[in-house]
Amino acid sequence: MSDPTRTYLDFERPIAELDSKIEELQGVLARNGDDAPDAAEEVSRLRQKSAEQLKALYSKLDAWRKTQVARHPERPHLRDYLDALVSDFEELSGDRRFGEDCAILGGMGRFRGRPAVIMGHEKGHDTQTRIKHNFGMARPEGYRKAIRLMDLAERFGLPVITLVDTAGAYPGVGAEERGQSEAIARSTERCLTLGTPLVSVITGEGGSGGAVALASANTVMMLEHSIYSVISPEGCASILWRDGARARDAAMAMKITAQDLIELKIIDSIIPEPVGGAHRDRAAAIARVGDAVESALSALDGLEPSELRKRRRERFLAIGRTLGEA
Repeated sequence: MSDPTRTYLDFERPIAELDSKIEELQGVLARNGDDAPDAAEEVSRLRQKSAEQLKALYSKLDAWRKTQVARHPERPHLRDYLDALVSDFEELSGDRRFGEDCAILGGMGRFRGRPAVIMGHEKGHDTQTRIKHNFGMARPEGYRKAIRLMDLAERFGLPVITLVDTAGAYPGVGAEERGQSEAIARSTERCLTLGTPLVSVITGEGGSGGAVALASANTVMMLEHSIYSVISPEGCASILWRDGARARDAAMAMKITAQDLIELKIIDSIIPEPVGGAHRDRAAAIARVGDAVESALSALDGLEPSELRKRRRERFLAIGRTLGEA
């Protein structure tokens, strides 16, 4: 049964129209039952047509449409992953210097039975929680909390899992006054010097240093329709053409999709999403992320801290090298 509360993106209008017709016919069936056999047959036909169109549409998304999917409000967020994949989770708050930042959440728990430190960006799911979590845009306190969590992970020999979904670090005056850039740099440095396995997944948006500060990992993965970039398409368009309306052009030029980035060897693997995006089958998408993280952690088991640091360092130094320099 189609969901009347589902949010459709602009390019999904043909699907939305089909689903609306299915809803209408299901109403006829509910009222008339066996007296409307033609309606039942039509519902079946329309469902098949909707599924085929959805598959065709999502098989050829351009970079701008992938950006829209990555930002979909119904896409799974950190809390959803924690609820499904982590047991005995104990959230830790505060940076022990200034205060708490709800844009980055983290703590210790059991990821599919394996003790670990898990953290990431939380965007929220409605107006109230989005304001509380500042739409996933962290202040310095969030990155200092991340450093604190990584320190704990190293002390207790625990792997670290980070789930990244942010448009970027918060650019407010207060954040800058409290050392935003320094906090991001320190968090990035801590990722690179961590002596335990670090696995990161870009689950939605991976925006600028706000993402890199949690994603300088041994293994970096992306969901199929997520994006990862040095600046948002709108920000890039405003700088290059002084016109934020040219965000589509910027997205196409910036190479921000998972498919572009694996070709450029910036990420290590792509996690397939259900047809129509992670928001259409959240449980399946979350399970696939869990499987990918579990596999990545298993591949790092048994490595010495020095080897983990060496591999991480070499991985990031290799980005951007030409064949002649390798």
